[in-house]
Amino acid sequence: MSTGERHESKDTVFIGKKPIMAYVTSALIQLANNPQVSIKARGLSIGRAVDVAQIIARRTDNSGGYSIGQIKIGSEQLQSLDGRARNVSTIEIEVKKTA
Repeated sequence: MSTGERHESKDTVFIGKKPIMAYVTSALIQLANNPQVSIKARGLSIGRAVDVAQIIARRTDNSGGYSIGQIKIGSEQLQSLDGRARNVSTIEIEVKKTA
């Protein structure tokens, strides 16, 4: 996932600094209308993205709801505040309907 190939679409949840349940709710709303949703994060938000995907998959496990699909990891090169280029890790987790 490089900065040049970002495809902003309605079936993507970008993880930031909000509470985890805000992202879980957003993903579940999108999954009500779409067969799958991508959860994307970079840097320190990667752990929060994994938590969001796990909450969705585990909480809906008994009802046959959603499962985790493909997981993509990578890195982006960003410019820091002091002007130097640095690499930042990225993750994209696919969550999809199972039934």
